[in-house]
Amino acid sequence: MDHLPIFLNVKGRRALVVGGGTVAARKADLLLRAGCDFTVVAPTLKDCMARLVQEHQVKHKTGDLSADDLNGCVLAFGASADRATNQKLHDLGTAAGIPVNVSDDPELCDFIMPAVVDRSPLLIAVASGGSAPLLTRMLKARFETTVPAAYGRLAEFAGSYRQRVKDSIPNMTRRRRFWETMIAGPIAEHLFSAREDLAADLMDSLLEEAATDGGKSPRGEVYLVGTGPGDPDLLTFRALRLMQQADVVLYDRLIGDGILNLVRRDAERIYVGKLPKEHTMPQEEISNMLIRLAQEGKRVLRLKGGDPFVFGRGGEEIETLAENGVAFQVIPGITAANGCAAYAGIPLTHRDHAQGCIVVTGHEKDGELHLNWNSLIQPHQTVVIYMGLTSLGTIIRGFVDHGADPATPAAVIENGTRAGQRVITGTLETLSDKSAAADIKSPALIIVGSVVTLQDKLSWFSATGVPAQ
Repeated sequence: MDHLPIFLNVKGRRALVVGGGTVAARKADLLLRAGCDFTVVAPTLKDCMARLVQEHQVKHKTGDLSADDLNGCVLAFGASADRATNQKLHDLGTAAGIPVNVSDDPELCDFIMPAVVDRSPLLIAVASGGSAPLLTRMLKARFETTVPAAYGRLAEFAGSYRQRVKDSIPNMTRRRRFWETMIAGPIAEHLFSAREDLAADLMDSLLEEAATDGGKSPRGEVYLVGTGPGDPDLLTFRALRLMQQADVVLYDRLIGDGILNLVRRDAERIYVGKLPKEHTMPQEEISNMLIRLAQEGKRVLRLKGGDPFVFGRGGEEIETLAENGVAFQVIPGITAANGCAAYAGIPLTHRDHAQGCIVVTGHEKDGELHLNWNSLIQPHQTVVIYMGLTSLGTIIRGFVDHGADPATPAAVIENGTRAGQRVITGTLETLSDKSAAADIKSPALIIVGSVVTLQDKLSWFSATGVPAQ
């Protein structure tokens, strides 16, 4: 994140606008709507700016820009057609410790102005840090069509009840759920239909009811959510919805970059990830923590890479929850096998190559692999191996020692579906050396079978276009 997103209260405070054209007028209009007191410095004014200055009695200086013009200002906008004037404004602002924004000149900007969707008091700001203004405008247009104007009424109505709700429902968790019910329920529908009277009656009724048990802790629940192999775009809609409702989140090491940012900002975050042979928190302790947090009335989000029921120990966790009477939901995720293979351009089944697929773990227990080699070494079958990178040499020897052809195609996919994805293809005979030479790291998935030969043909058409190495 290159910029700190904030909404600044400038009501009754001073600002400076340098320039008298259309761009300067847009900045002036925003300041007026925010209740700011500002001065315009420009030798001449175009009609749009002249009208604003006249209608709102804005101070206008025709002389040269000086340091005195910035006295008492909280910010300044540069929109002059003369870059030297904008540069002077930036230099003066820097010397005075006042942030300056110069239109279309990122080098002279201490802050940026986002595209704004105004549903006052609700504001939605979209920015790209100046790198993609067209994309910003497109997103703003999308929000304009999908966020009804009535949301402003909803925000204003909620604000008028904020202190009363706080006094009536002292328990913060229950209070948050009250607001969620209000915003997504019939009260909001009445407001959207311009029936404020019905909304107020229902709000008063709900508050009276909540005041009788507002101190009690609400019922807790656990959401066991699969986040897929890493790409945030592979999350399900249901997963995203529950990620925004959680009070606390327990997450693993394999959660993809950006996914944790989709969790509600004020949710407590607890890392419970594991590295090979380095368990940050024992599984039993994780399960006990889920129970304790839920019994405290919290909605607990348990994020797992891939799918919770495919080598994610999700079954163990919900078994413990069920034994202790804790409510839970399981939200499946795209498995690493499906996601990584698809992004690498390796189909797990194919009419000419494989009529079946078997998924196993390559994790060693007590220094040994406990695999049914006879079931793995079958014709027209794809084998996908999770957590097998550290045991790659042992896995390959197991295949060959039990009768597999050393020329059997095989691949390793590192960071599947993520920005750093790499695909190494070869055979059982060559894959270990190739992976070592490429310095492949976890997380990595191993695929064995003739479907790997299709990777050269299909990788360019996969979701990421990452070719084989």
